[in-house]
Amino acid sequence: MFIGSSCGEPQHLVQTLLDQTGRFSDLELVHLHSLEGSIIGLIDEETQGNNFQVRSIYQGSGLSRSLVANKRFLTSINLHQAPELFRQRRLPLHFALIQTTPPDALGWMNLGVSVDITLAAAMAADVVVAQVNPRLPRVPGYGMIHVDEVDYLVEREEDVLTALPLPELPETERIAQLLANLIPDGSTIQIAPGLTTRALLLALGGKNDLGVHTFYLTDALMELTAAGVVTNRRKGVNEGKSVASAAVGSRRLYDYLDGNPAVEFRPADYASHPGIIAQHQRMTAVNLASIMDLKGQVAADALPQTHFSGVTGIVDFVRGASLSPNGKSIVVLSSRTPDGGASAIVPELPAGAVVVAAGDVSWVVSECGAVNLFGKNNQERAMAMISLAHPDFREALFAAAKECHLIGSAYTLHESLYGSYPGWMEETKKHGDVEVLLRPAKASDQRLIQEHFYEMETQDVENRFFGYRKKFSRDDVSIMFQVDYRRNFSVVAFTGDDSFGKIVGVGGYMADEGSSVAEVAFSVSKEWQGKGLAGALQRKVVDAALENGLSGLVAITRAANHSMIRLFKKLPYEVTVSYDDGLVVLKCNFGQPADHASVEKRS
Repeated sequence: MFIGSSCGEPQHLVQTLLDQTGRFSDLELVHLHSLEGSIIGLIDEETQGNNFQVRSIYQGSGLSRSLVANKRFLTSINLHQAPELFRQRRLPLHFALIQTTPPDALGWMNLGVSVDITLAAAMAADVVVAQVNPRLPRVPGYGMIHVDEVDYLVEREEDVLTALPLPELPETERIAQLLANLIPDGSTIQIAPGLTTRALLLALGGKNDLGVHTFYLTDALMELTAAGVVTNRRKGVNEGKSVASAAVGSRRLYDYLDGNPAVEFRPADYASHPGIIAQHQRMTAVNLASIMDLKGQVAADALPQTHFSGVTGIVDFVRGASLSPNGKSIVVLSSRTPDGGASAIVPELPAGAVVVAAGDVSWVVSECGAVNLFGKNNQERAMAMISLAHPDFREALFAAAKECHLIGSAYTLHESLYGSYPGWMEETKKHGDVEVLLRPAKASDQRLIQEHFYEMETQDVENRFFGYRKKFSRDDVSIMFQVDYRRNFSVVAFTGDDSFGKIVGVGGYMADEGSSVAEVAFSVSKEWQGKGLAGALQRKVVDAALENGLSGLVAITRAANHSMIRLFKKLPYEVTVSYDDGLVVLKCNFGQPADHASVEKRS
């Protein structure tokens, strides 16, 4: 017996079924997703064991504790394949209990907020029982079923299930900022229901011309549409419409959906099909993880009020977005478990807990930073994941990674593992037709920073390192990527795709413990010199120094390094110049601003 999904659950029919538990034995209930407040959640261990078995395709948050603990009821299947399971009778359905709107003048009823796999189940079942509920919104799209296709109609008006409010996490603002940096204007987005409305408004409220192709339509996506952020003009597929399979949210959301021509609900084998997802322009899938390991494997267990877990559509959207033109998949997780007592990043997940394999994971975001794991080896992945962990747990993760040989024995625990990535500093600048991303350095930048110096001109190397050098080993440049973002800070300039482009500039400062003045250094690739990139890097360094309470900067360079001297003198502070053993020493104090005429003269 199939039970209508999530907020489309026919509560009266299910309640009647449970009220007559004693009349049934060994009845298998098939369902996709149940929320908190769902009647299916009332099935207790005794009832489940003797009268009902539950085949759950999507664990959801509305299961009783006995069913959550009994994992044998979970069905591992990618969501876009589930409708075919019913159509081909590989899972024969004898009954389907669904919820519909009242029929129109031609006898057509609408499945409302739950088309997903419900339509396929109704078409495949031997007997269809429909609860006709006038409070169910009539949503445009493919969720239509005719009265002639239904065996029994039960008229019952009742409130449609709504989702309970999601708790705001303390790290919401930091995660939102990092998401905003990763989602450009014109993207088509899929958003997991676990992200709060506030988080999404913070992350995407300033974007333009976003499109929506998702599984669940939520209040947050409705608010983005109302704010004019979602226009669906640049999707490339189904332009002008937000496409989804179901809705999970408030009564206000359901009123918004009722008869809305800008919304179209499609079955799961369309909305969640990776081939369809991949056709969208800049398709960006944002999904939630409960736990990840150092290799990048993802687990997603349902907890109260989160509404997500299991295999479901996560893999479909992860793979579809990765295949989209300029698309990306982003996995979001909090660095700690909900009670704050343990790390949400662990050394290794047990095989049965993995929902998304490491090979499918690219971007990962926690409140501590954002990294791209695509193409990285296990050592690089482990270091990147440790940088996303809460500082309280990084030392233990580092030790565990070395013990299981994910990190080489030559690596040592550096103070950088206690830093928190300042995502607010990320900025994209355009130089002609080329975009340059300025952002704080990450541990995963190691190889790209090495390549930056290997490709530099001999004269630039001598100026930067006070002499000729032909080798730039990891240890030689480690101070530039092993940073704590406080006493030791680096900023890099990227061209191309972040993590897979090219570093064309590096700037940074280093302050000794107890000192309020930091020493700065910069390097810019030959082809980017004279284009203002060094000045942009220097402004970022000054911003970081001011943010971290430093009082000034010092630059030590060779007298022949005229570009460095000119760059430092452009600072809007009084600059003093002295000489020490043939080197030029330039100093500035943030408390002594230079007058405008002085700065103009120096420039």
